[in-house]
Amino acid sequence: MSMNPITFTPIGVIHSPHKSKEGTPIQPSRLQRSSGEVEIFSEFRPGLRDLEGFSKIFLIFHLHAMQESQLEVTPYLDDQTRGVFATRAPSRPNPIGLSLVDLFSIDNGILKVGGLDILDGTPLLDIKPFIPDIDHAEGIKVGWLEDKTHHFRNHQADDRF
Repeated sequence: MSMNPITFTPIGVIHSPHKSKEGTPIQPSRLQRSSGEVEIFSEFRPGLRDLEGFSKIFLIFHLHAMQESQLEVTPYLDDQTRGVFATRAPSRPNPIGLSLVDLFSIDNGILKVGGLDILDGTPLLDIKPFIPDIDHAEGIKVGWLEDKTHHFRNHQADDRF
């Protein structure tokens, strides 16, 4: 089956202290509190209305530094090859990233955020508020990560992706 290409228009750019893939924290909920800014382009700023009332937001972004996708990867904290869809590895067929970050303030289209695990200069595709009653689930299973989740603290990316 042939599919037509999908095109996205960035709504902004993410500014973070992370200048290279190596050393970038993996997963924002488990990292040291690195902060940065999300610059929303002027034509999209009306969409920020009422966002300042939320303390956490999802950033959806283009993994622009990915060179090629891999369907099987050896993820961080593991020594076994896994299917990419069972991991959070960035080398995906569609290089789309998702991070939950702290929203501190919004001023003139600039969002001050914390918990960034995103490279500086990353194109932002969308923002969605975190809503506990919606973004909550019970009876969660985490597959191959069941005995590894406590290892995520303070880990940073290496050169495997």
